[in-house]
Amino acid sequence: MTQVLSQNSKPVASRLTEQEAMELYTSCSIHELGRRAHEVTLRLHPEDYRTYVVDRNINYANYCTAKCIFCNFKADPPGMDSGRTDLPSGYVLSFDDIGKKIVELEAIGGTQVLMQGGLVPAEILPFEWYLDLMRFIKRDFPGIHIHAFSPPEIHAFHEMFDMSVRDVLLRLQDAGLDTVPGGGAEILVDRVRNKIAQGKTSAEQYLHVMREAHKIGMKTSITMMFGHIETIEDRIEHLRLIRDLQDETGGFTAYISWTFQPGGTPLGRVKQFPADYAGLPDGQHLMLADADEYLRMTALARIYLDNIPNLQSSWVTQGPKIGQLALYFGANDMGSVMMEENVVSAAGTTFQLNEAEIRQFITSAGWMPQKRNCYFDVI
Repeated sequence: MTQVLSQNSKPVASRLTEQEAMELYTSCSIHELGRRAHEVTLRLHPEDYRTYVVDRNINYANYCTAKCIFCNFKADPPGMDSGRTDLPSGYVLSFDDIGKKIVELEAIGGTQVLMQGGLVPAEILPFEWYLDLMRFIKRDFPGIHIHAFSPPEIHAFHEMFDMSVRDVLLRLQDAGLDTVPGGGAEILVDRVRNKIAQGKTSAEQYLHVMREAHKIGMKTSITMMFGHIETIEDRIEHLRLIRDLQDETGGFTAYISWTFQPGGTPLGRVKQFPADYAGLPDGQHLMLADADEYLRMTALARIYLDNIPNLQSSWVTQGPKIGQLALYFGANDMGSVMMEENVVSAAGTTFQLNEAEIRQFITSAGWMPQKRNCYFDVI
């Protein structure tokens, strides 16, 4: 079953149910799933081009109070002991350092910064620091789009600085924040989140931040990180929740998924789990996702998410050739040149592409490459 979008991103044909999504996943070959997803993509994006963006991922700080066991990026704040001895030293970038990174970005034609950090205690960074950062970028780099602060960060600001989520977003927006990235979603099922992402938002808290952002006219992306302890049913529940919210608000511009990278992480080092550990079907292994699984889930998401207009390829975790192949499995966007990436690479994945290379991958797949902005407008 396939769907098409109306101009306001609402579904206009019969929808895939959760049961039907599971049946597609279990009964269709990868080739059949890809064919169906590609049909949907061609209806939504019949143009002769595929897009990409030139941006830089600036991690302004790595202090974090969360205890995510899939992460090698964080550092314990002073006075906090997570029990891990493998963590890096903590840092906070100065505005001068951030400015130098943006100068380098503009020099290669970049138009956007993706800024995320850890859940940094208020004793290290007061709220005014974040507002000043937005003002600094807008003043010194007025042509740069600021795509910053994932829902877990926004929720942490709400808790630490005693403001409503709406007020946090409004003040950040007034200072210069343009859009909110979808990081930190992982799997939007609390049983899973409570095991792999302690100290982060619940699923409902995450979705509340997104809902409030959309209500004030701020667009966001939405993500999924899969291939760890979740079940296929959990993945489909994740898709259901974001499709429902998109029906309500229409604020998601794009869906992006990637696979868990186990290298050196506490979750990756665990060899056996107790039988009741989150969603593990037999209590003995991780559901590590390979390229086949990534393409299957990309295709399923494109078929199921009938109201989210864009689907982005994830070559950063899968490598450029699988990222290119995803353009035939539901993706209409090759993602970001990503001048800098620190979080995934901390788990051992280090794929990199420059703009010429990403354009060549799109061209050799049969489309014209077009640079875009965060709203998927060609520029």
